[in-house]
Amino acid sequence: MEEKVNHRPCPPKQHNHEVLGSVRISGCCDNAHNHRFATVSGDAIPCDGSHVHEIKFTTDSCNGHDHEFCGTSGPAIEVGCGRHVHFIKGTTTREDGHKHDFIAATLIENPVCED
Repeated sequence: MEEKVNHRPCPPKQHNHEVLGSVRISGCCDNAHNHRFATVSGDAIPCDGSHVHEIKFTTDSCNGHDHEFCGTSGPAIEVGCGRHVHFIKGTTTREDGHKHDFIAATLIENPVCED
């Protein structure tokens, strides 16, 4: 007998995005390094006819330290089939005498959702 899988309907407006990436390299020579991050955005926040998401993360530890970021994504960027992503550009907190810039995009929201 085949097991039934019940899919929850996707909410029309509230959703989250996965966010992952790497910060830009900081330092030089033996101190050059970067960090990786992965998180899930906050819920959609209506903004100027679109919406944005709060993004918070702590990077992985590298060279004995990590960095934090807290900010807001850009508005939705349509990618077809009713799906969208968000652009994020920022700078981490200063730790161990330096900070890191980064540029990232969210992953598509609800990628396996049955509309």
